Amino acid sequence: MGAADGFALDRPERFWPFADRFVAASRVVIDRPRGSAHPRFPQILYPFDYGYLDGTTAIDGGGVDVWCGSGDRARVGGVLASLDLTRRDGELKLLLGCSPAEMETIRLFHNQADWVAGALIPRPEGL
Repeated sequence: MGAADGFALDRPERFWPFADRFVAASRVVIDRPRGSAHPRFPQILYPFDYGYLDGTTAIDGGGVDVWCGSGDRARVGGVLASLDLTRRDGELKLLLGCSPAEMETIRLFHNQADWVAGALIPRPEGL
């Protein structure tokens, strides 16, 4: 994907291995297991394990968020950029070991309400 496609990631050949190293340097903590309810909206259930990287810092003051799919959790397969109008914040969420179908489910999860939106950036094949 390039600028003509509407998206350009500066030096993707550097970013994706860098993301893998970022994850490798931290312990993944799952604080919302698959099927658990969202803390503020109990009708919303997490479709996959959701947590954070211990020892990292995100915009909300917690650890960098991660979604964990059925594959290798050491490999970042994509990033989801999320905006929340009620909290007035934005975050990046790393997708670890997620298949294309799992990434699509996560994208839909972050776009199911009027006050949140998420954009998925999948890792290109071969990187």
